[in-house]
Amino acid sequence: MLLRDVEYGDVDAYVRMRCDPAMMAELGGPLPREGMEAKVRRDVQGAEAGTDWIKMIVPDAAEPEVVAGTVALWPHGADAERISEIGWMVLPEFQGRGLGKRAVRMLLEPARDDGRWGLVHAFPATANAPSNGMCRALGFRFLGEEDVPFAGRVLRTNHWVIDPRTDLV
Repeated sequence: MLLRDVEYGDVDAYVRMRCDPAMMAELGGPLPREGMEAKVRRDVQGAEAGTDWIKMIVPDAAEPEVVAGTVALWPHGADAERISEIGWMVLPEFQGRGLGKRAVRMLLEPARDDGRWGLVHAFPATANAPSNGMCRALGFRFLGEEDVPFAGRVLRTNHWVIDPRTDLV
């Protein structure tokens, strides 16, 4: 398995992840198809600038065109409340294989050594048992439930945090 930077050609994968009712069930429902090119463009620009780490999960390096999902680490918030957040999505045909957990670990390991990310937060939906289980298994600490804005919606999430320098299991 490998992680590669998001590319302009990843629009189809974004559509499969973000516009599908099943994939987006825990995130308030599917996003509209229009706007996915712009989202990919913003993500590619953030990855190229180095401000965001937005990676595509490639299950087999011998087949780099096959994408299983995405894992991303990005900063957000106002200066005084700026945090680093990690998020991931794995397409249905790749779920249950541990790819998401491996991808999160693979992104947190260089974050541990990079020095700029500090504490890393994750906000899976309260009902998303697989993602909450991943947080627990990787050494994230549970901080409680929290309402979080996402794509013009408010989601009920579990707030997890990890210090990759000391907590990564």
